Amino acid sequence: MKYLSIALLFVAAFTFNSNAQDLKLPALSPNAKIYQAFSVSDIEITYSRPSVRGRKIFGGLVAYGKVWRTGANAATKIKFGEDVIINGKNIKAGEYALYTIPNQNEWEIIFNKGVGNWGASGYEEADDVARFNVKPQVTDKNLQTFTINISDITFKTCNIELAWENTKVVIPVKTDNAEEIAKSIDKAINQPSIPYYSAASYYYETGEHLDKALTYVDKALEDRPDAFWMWYLKARIAAKMGKKDVAIASANKAMETSKGSAYEDEQRRNNEKIINSMK
Repeated sequence: MKYLSIALLFVAAFTFNSNAQDLKLPALSPNAKIYQAFSVSDIEITYSRPSVRGRKIFGGLVAYGKVWRTGANAATKIKFGEDVIINGKNIKAGEYALYTIPNQNEWEIIFNKGVGNWGASGYEEADDVARFNVKPQVTDKNLQTFTINISDITFKTCNIELAWENTKVVIPVKTDNAEEIAKSIDKAINQPSIPYYSAASYYYETGEHLDKALTYVDKALEDRPDAFWMWYLKARIAAKMGKKDVAIASANKAMETSKGSAYEDEQRRNNEKIINSMK
């Protein structure tokens, strides 16, 4: 009878654990992961998202003047796929813990090596790779759930935004990638499959090496003389360079080659703007 009771207790315990493992409840601070293409690589952010739930956040739940995990649960992690510059600080490609020290009028932003830390536990100032101050912004929107976002993305810059309650903090990120990209383009141009159009588009958008942009779009047009989008790009490049005759001729060619396509009206409007701007 004794052994039977023990066996029943074992079965009951096993059944309870099995049921507990099957139980799925909403997380108070659900995990989130952001992947954002930026420059020639990616930014990846992993964090947990606590909510207000009737509490005062900054100066309350999140104490002023103390290291905060910048989220909930494990330390927030941010991974850069290439070297970046943040607030004048050079940060090598790699993964870092993102800590902050909130204050009413100023926040301290910290990138730290402690990616395995649980929250602020284990944080060591000696592991900091960058530390700087930013001014928080007061917003009209009362955001209930802590949110990290990547916004205002250009070829070389973006902003990492931290927002919760009615507070937003913006961390500016940039890359010094012009020389590296130029080398990549020069290397690609010498390959069998030559990306002339892509290279010309990049230089047009950045405003760099416009002479190369014009050369490359001409090379692309040698293979696709009927490509109205290439003629339109050539018109824009020439206009930016102040080459009036080339811009007008290319704009007219773009409209001519787009006739009969779904983009005919759009091309007419866009290229007429270029022509009118050159008069």
